[in-house]
Amino acid sequence: MTTGKRRLLLPDTMARTGWELARSRADVDAVPFAPTVPNPEFRRLLADAEGVALTSTPLRAGDIEAAPRLKAVGRIGVGFDAVDVEALTGRGIPLLTIGTDNSPTVAEYALFMMLSMCKGPMMDALPRAGRWSERYNFLPTELRGKTLLIVGFGRIGTRIAKRCLAMEMAVEVYDPYVPAEAIRAAACKPVADLDAALPRADFVTVHCPKTPETVNLFNAARLARMKPTARLINTARGGIVDETALYAALASGRLAGAGIDVFSPEPPLTDNPLFTLKNVIVSPHMAGNSRESLDRAAVTVVRNLLSVLDGAPRTEYVVNPESLQKR
Repeated sequence: MTTGKRRLLLPDTMARTGWELARSRADVDAVPFAPTVPNPEFRRLLADAEGVALTSTPLRAGDIEAAPRLKAVGRIGVGFDAVDVEALTGRGIPLLTIGTDNSPTVAEYALFMMLSMCKGPMMDALPRAGRWSERYNFLPTELRGKTLLIVGFGRIGTRIAKRCLAMEMAVEVYDPYVPAEAIRAAACKPVADLDAALPRADFVTVHCPKTPETVNLFNAARLARMKPTARLINTARGGIVDETALYAALASGRLAGAGIDVFSPEPPLTDNPLFTLKNVIVSPHMAGNSRESLDRAAVTVVRNLLSVLDGAPRTEYVVNPESLQKR
């Protein structure tokens, strides 16, 4: 039904801050939808939408075809592997992400996983269970003096570097798309060969996008190059680390531990072998989510959508700038 207003489809899980901004516009009709909405219903909603914000809902070519009025798509996040960007670009529809809104949260979470693996949950469990005398059986280790290898030096990788340098770690960076001078300027050591750098690392943290180039970037051969005392953290995307190979390395003692926030597929199967290991910390793809980051992201995604509808796209958030040339 046409109301004369510009219709935005917004996830019903989006933070209140974004809803308040959308509803402050008299010319906007903000319509909620569940991120798990069945595809036929989603396409029905898309039929008269000019903008849509996405969390976990995919947006494929067929969905875009079902949305003749669509002018802007926003991601409440920075990844967009579930969005058909080519189809959007062909229609002159920009895809906008939230920039750095959740980057500090992911960096903090990666550091939390590193600290958790060093300090261990047993320190909390022992006094509760009356096992005080066993405390020297589970000695923690330090981050200080350890070598961290960061894979991907963008919004998140640069932030985890700052935090780990403050922890007095030696920080190395592998990112073939970032100039070595920029990495040195951040007080980190650039490495050109990932395979050569892995044997030096005490911790490896993954912050690169999922692309054909990075799928199974950490396969059995790469994991075998890591030292047995090393730990791997993946808060980027499922599929960058080969889960089968990771399980084999962890179960056999060839790798000391892992912190995994992302899986392939998602949600993971409940019988995922990684869940049986005590040297693994897992979480449900939540590294980028906090009260603060979700408030920031909700405002950003609504502003992004409105900027396109108002004829002044916030180009710094646009993933496919070539789409703007077709408008």
